[in-house]
This record gives sequence, structure tokens and C-alpha cells, in this order.
Amino acid sequence: MSLWRAIAKSRLKQAMQEGGLEVVFPNGELTVFGKPCENSVRIAIKSDSWLRRILLDPELQLGEAYMERALVLEAGDLYDFINILWINILSKDGASSALPSALRKMFRKIAQFNPQARSARNVAHHYDIGNELYRLFLDDDMQYSCAYFPNPSASLEEAQRLKKEHIARKLCLKAGDKVLDIGCGWGGLAMHIANQEDVRVHGVTLSCEQHCLARDRAVTAGLSDRVDFEIKDYRNLTEAYDKIVSVGMFEHVGVPHYREYFEQIAARLKENGTALVHTIGRSPGPGATNPWIARHIFPGGYIPALSEIVPVIEKAGLVILDIEILRLHYAETLKAWRKRFLRHADQAEKLYDDRFVRMWDFYLVTSELSFRHGFHNVFQIQLGKRQEAVPVTRDYLYPPETKQPSIRQVSPETKERIHANGQR
Repeated sequence: MSLWRAIAKSRLKQAMQEGGLEVVFPNGELTVFGKPCENSVRIAIKSDSWLRRILLDPELQLGEAYMERALVLEAGDLYDFINILWINILSKDGASSALPSALRKMFRKIAQFNPQARSARNVAHHYDIGNELYRLFLDDDMQYSCAYFPNPSASLEEAQRLKKEHIARKLCLKAGDKVLDIGCGWGGLAMHIANQEDVRVHGVTLSCEQHCLARDRAVTAGLSDRVDFEIKDYRNLTEAYDKIVSVGMFEHVGVPHYREYFEQIAARLKENGTALVHTIGRSPGPGATNPWIARHIFPGGYIPALSEIVPVIEKAGLVILDIEILRLHYAETLKAWRKRFLRHADQAEKLYDDRFVRMWDFYLVTSELSFRHGFHNVFQIQLGKRQEAVPVTRDYLYPPETKQPSIRQVSPETKERIHANGQR
């Protein structure tokens, strides 16, 4: 028996306490770990060199092996396999105490150093690979962030609409407001806000693909007089705004730039204004970005702990008005995304190749399970400069006397008047 097979058997025998995992080693030997059952997952590892790589750095090499077909699923779904790892290994204390993980934590600030040129490259890596990919699995409005499922049976489209509505309510919009959307994506939230109230919205993004589509969508929706989009780094903004919203962008900022980010929000927000930052967060505390995710999906990205965010908010001179933690909503969002992606896997393979399909599937599965097992959640942090910027209770979000949105819908007549008068 090779040394690496012996190490793998010893680790898996000790770790597997729940469920069953069957492993076909490179020499063809089949070994069962845990309790054999009808729905056991079976994987095959194709070479001793890949087995060694996985054992030495599983956080990086497990995903690499799956992409390269060096680790093949022979029974069960990828979700089942990763879930077994979460239950038996990843959720245990000290599961990531290997030397590579320690080095990543030590040098994480270097990995997350994102000056403007590097930020643009990082964004292009993920968001400029083609809008057609995102159309395969996102909702019709192309919302690429956590949906809101107050009703578990809600469709993805409905849950994303409710997310936009939930955020809009927290902004406490009023007629005449000037709103900034940092990291506006394909423009769906900005257009939703403009449809809810007589306001003007300015959206900024670093993605050329998102910018072009967002502009086209605003024209098609007849909102180009009140919604505009720009390719611009948020650090270069100089105007003042009544409301600021940032959804799913903070994950790309990087720890060395947190103070810069919140100081810019403070500088751009008017004295009586309200800001809402919606970001994925990590529950166990500060850590390092998974190396596979950093290499293939989100270079320069990092999911923060709340303990890393609050101190820089305080130093920026902002007041935390409210923090809501959305648990499991992103797990349901990712579940819906993966279902749609697999339904269109043939189209994705034509756009890219089968290796890309395996990569994207691995990304969606591992992301969903990180929320299922409580490692990640979503923070919605409401900010201002004055305590009285929003009502003192959350009752204003969903008034008990009505089920209708508390923010009024602009009538066609009002839209015509706004357009005719040139109001913004």
C-alpha cells in the first residue's frame, strides 16, 4: 500500500461518523468509510499524484481534481458528496488547520489588496465572461445576490422581487431623493427603486458587460431619464447622495480597503441620509478566502466577519441604525440557481466547455452548503449619520394595516409629468 493511500484511509476512517462514502483508489481498490447505505456516495481518484495533492491541500485541490476529472463521482450527486464532507470534516474544529490554510490567513491582506486597476481585472474575471451565462440560471431581472424568501415556496422571481422591495423600504425613499447604487450589476435594483418612487438613481459598476446591458434595459423600460449607469470605481465618486445602496459588492472590496470603503460612503452620504450595505458574511470569525474560489471564481474577494466590519464603520463616523441577518435565504437562492444551471448545462458547455460546467457546478454546490451549514450568512447593515435618520422600530418596513409596499408606485401620469418637466 502506498503511503498516501494509507494516510487517506486513516483520515477518512477517523472522520466519517455520519453517512457512507465509498472511495475507489488509483489501484482499483474499493474502500467503504462510515456506514454503508443504499445512497452512499462513491468517488474514484484516478492517480496517486492527485491523491497526494488532495491530501496536502484539500481546500484547493479537491475542486481542481473535480474540474480535471481526476476525482470522478461514480454514485451520488456532487451535492451529496460535498455535504458528507461538510458534516464529517469541514464542520469540525481544526478542519482547516493545515499549513496551506495557515499561510493563507497570514498573507490574506496581500491577497485582498485591491487597488483600482486590480479591482477592474478581478471584476472582469467573473462578470465579463458573458451575459449569456448568467441568463441561464438567474431570474428574469438578473439579480445575482441573495433573494428573500419569507415564504419558502416562493419562486426565484418572486423572492428576488421581495429582496429588492425589502431593501428599498430600508432606504426610506422619498420624492426627489438622489440615490447611489454601488456595484449596480445589471441594473435591476436601480430600476426597481426608480419605479417605486420619484427619485433619480446613479449606478456604478466596473463590469463592461453589466454596464452595457443595464443601460439598454433602462432605455427599454423608459427609465433612462431617472436612472443612469456608469463604469466607475466607487472611490472616484465626488457627488453627495440622499441614499446609498450597495448589494453584493462589499465582498470584492478586500480587508485592506474596508476603511476606505466606509469613509467614502460617509463622504458621499448627506447629513440626513440613509445607506444600506448588503453583504455575505462569515459566522466563525475572520478567516481567509477559499483558495479554489479565489483562483477560479472571485479573485481578490473575501467574505467578512461582522467583527471586521463594525470597527471600520465606527472609525468612518457612521452610525449603525440596524443590522438584519438573513439565514438560509442564500442557500435557497443557490439551490434555485443550480437547478436552473444544470437544466441548461448543455448550453453552458456550448458557450464554454465541459470543464467550465464542472467548475461552475462545484462553485454553486459548495456555496450553497456553506450557507446550509451556517458558515456563511447575509448581513444587511443600515447606516446613517444621525440616529433619527430612520424610524425607531422596524414597523415602518411592513405596516400592519396593509400588505401593500409602503413605498408608493409611481403612476404613468406622474412618470409623464416627471419626463415633461425634466425632473430627476
